[in-house]
Amino acid sequence: ALGLIIPAIFGAWILIIWEAVTRGAGIPFILLPPPSAIGARIAGSLPVLGADVRQTIFKAVIFGYVVGSGAGFITAVLADRVPFLRRGLLPIGNMVSALPIIGVAPIMVMWFGFDWQSKAAVVIIMTFFPMLVNTVAGLAASGHMERDLMRTYASGYWPTLLKLRLPAAAPFIFNALKINSTLALIGAIVAEFFGTPVVGMGFRISTEVGRMNIDMVWAEIAVAALAGSVFYGVVALVERAVTFWHPSVRGG
Repeated sequence: ALGLIIPAIFGAWILIIWEAVTRGAGIPFILLPPPSAIGARIAGSLPVLGADVRQTIFKAVIFGYVVGSGAGFITAVLADRVPFLRRGLLPIGNMVSALPIIGVAPIMVMWFGFDWQSKAAVVIIMTFFPMLVNTVAGLAASGHMERDLMRTYASGYWPTLLKLRLPAAAPFIFNALKINSTLALIGAIVAEFFGTPVVGMGFRISTEVGRMNIDMVWAEIAVAALAGSVFYGVVALVERAVTFWHPSVRGG
């Protein structure tokens, strides 16, 4: 309970101070609107915000997250099985992870069109390699003594993978899933800056900035932050349920 109450109180005080400073110091609305104005804008724009969330999160983000993370996991298992594949993929993964999203997004829009599919492609690229790198590292985390014990039981590669190495890699895999939960949202929103139908969180932010509707821009930012926090929190709860035996969860 304290883990929820303390951040809530801290966040409430940030909003109170923000409101007091923006109104008391007379900060121009176009520079930083007060939280009350942002809240009023959210309440008055629920249909628009709902359509943007459906376009960005429930189409591009979720599809790209599932496909990218799943493909990264499967490729990591194959790379663990084939050392040649691992030595070839990991350096490429590190290189692709360093590519700027503003360079990848326009290419995906040209390849897959202006609808959500091009944004999902950006999300797949952004989530594939973090899952690949973390899973490969996690599969190597089990100790030599445990693997030797499995060999004394005449256990082959796949039983050892399922009963020993994947459970040992679970914290690494969930770490990649948590990283990808934020990367996916960032990737989809930024990709929408480079071409999208007249709906979407990134589209709304870019167009409302041009119209100087700063409160709407902050409303989209607040909704995106809330959605990202919920997404991350769901993954963290699933991690606690699956890896309850791990010392990081038990507190041991």
